[in-house]
Amino acid sequence: MRRWVSWRRLGVAAAVGVVLVSAPWLWTTLAAQGHLYDEADAPVADVVIVLGTQVATDRRTPEARLAGRLQTAAALVKAGKARVILVSGDGGGDSGDEPAAMTSYLTDQLGIDKQRVVADPSGLDTYDSCARAKDVYGLSKALIVTQSYHLSRAVTLCRQIGLDIDGVNARCDGCGKALLAEKSVRDYFASGKAAWDAIRSRPPAVTTSPKPEVQEALTRVAG
Repeated sequence: MRRWVSWRRLGVAAAVGVVLVSAPWLWTTLAAQGHLYDEADAPVADVVIVLGTQVATDRRTPEARLAGRLQTAAALVKAGKARVILVSGDGGGDSGDEPAAMTSYLTDQLGIDKQRVVADPSGLDTYDSCARAKDVYGLSKALIVTQSYHLSRAVTLCRQIGLDIDGVNARCDGCGKALLAEKSVRDYFASGKAAWDAIRSRPPAVTTSPKPEVQEALTRVAG
């Protein structure tokens, strides 16, 4: 009888642990509902934010996930669903300068006019990219592009910060199932940090005075 009670308590404790660990993921998933779109169904906004990630081993070329995000953003611009692209990533990342690689790929490989691209080299994580888009670059409404495993978290964080954001699922040609499964697991656990950042309204790691670059780009392409 005592052994049964011990196992029961252990089971209850395990169930409570699962709920606690899963709560942030459920929050990011549920809060993003109604704001997630495929490329073809994406709404219209002046600006599309592309979140940075790993650069290829040459330190200049986006790897498959990042290339897919950029391809999707370029397609949105060419379809008239956005006018300016804000690429946000780590300018001193371990794999290379993410925003520089993103800008080069958009302009040299995807045919996007460089006047339509603004780079934020201090978007060190998803939360920082959202906060800086609002506080540094003056955005109030935008699209955001990343792969499906990351999209709900990105949309929820940006909306929690006060941005009117809709998420667009990025292409990912060359992304294997194993890679996507690994990233999905990682994102599940990253939701805990996301919730904690949002609860305490953490300032971004790099604080910068407001910049008019996005508005200037919008003015240029409207002329």
